[in-house]
Amino acid sequence: MTVGLDEEREIDLARWRRALVALWWLPVAGLIVGAILGVLFSFRGNETWKATSLISLGQPVAPGGALVNGFGTNPSAVQQIVTSASAQEQAAVEAGLDPQALRGRVSVSQLNSVTAQGARPSPLIALTVNGTRPTATEKAVNALARLVVQRTTAAYVGVKIRTFQETLNHVTDQIASVNKRLSVVTRAERSAKNLPPLQQLVVVGQEDNAETRLGNLIAQQNTLQQQLAFAKEVESAKIVTPGSAFKASAHSRNASLIVGAVIGLILGAIAALIVYGRASWAPA
Repeated sequence: MTVGLDEEREIDLARWRRALVALWWLPVAGLIVGAILGVLFSFRGNETWKATSLISLGQPVAPGGALVNGFGTNPSAVQQIVTSASAQEQAAVEAGLDPQALRGRVSVSQLNSVTAQGARPSPLIALTVNGTRPTATEKAVNALARLVVQRTTAAYVGVKIRTFQETLNHVTDQIASVNKRLSVVTRAERSAKNLPPLQQLVVVGQEDNAETRLGNLIAQQNTLQQQLAFAKEVESAKIVTPGSAFKASAHSRNASLIVGAVIGLILGAIAALIVYGRASWAPA
């Protein structure tokens, strides 16, 4: 029984070889046609572009130094914002897209970060938009990122920033005023050499007072600058890296050619076997 099966397999293989040799042009034609169709298919494929913006959520701090938790510090808030109809429509309009173009094309993921023990970092969010136009995709993801920063930064932090900035501006103006007074006093001191000692002492005292006042103002200015930078860079949400579009996927022309050629070759070989089999069993 085993010998019979082996002989039958050998006969089938021999018949297939004869079919492929006799009708060799069918596999070759299938290979050529398949390769052509594969290349044509690669031209039909739409390129997909992706743009990702990296966002750091803010971490507000109370005057006593305690961390303040709220909507803006919750990474889930970003998902709610960027998937809302209003945010996507606004971003689409800024990018020159149809208002519904971003539906199903926006994704959010939270990135893990390593910090010192006991420290709690601001969550890092990767906001990604997929599209078929690179420029529009890039504009859309950056528009959404700006909306996230705007809506997650606490109003409390905004008040702190405005207060620090106004106070800093006032202190800067005072420094400029004291510098003017100090220059006047310095000139007066130079010309006071011919004055009586008592008047010279008054001029020197005025100069000392102006320099002390200037030093205090500069120290206050440095403190305000640090507080303002902390409020902007740590307490406020910010875009760490703007989105830049890159090609995510496209039909490879070479891969499509090879796949099409292989499929065409296989189909051509099958056709050759079928045609040869029918011709062999046809009555004379």
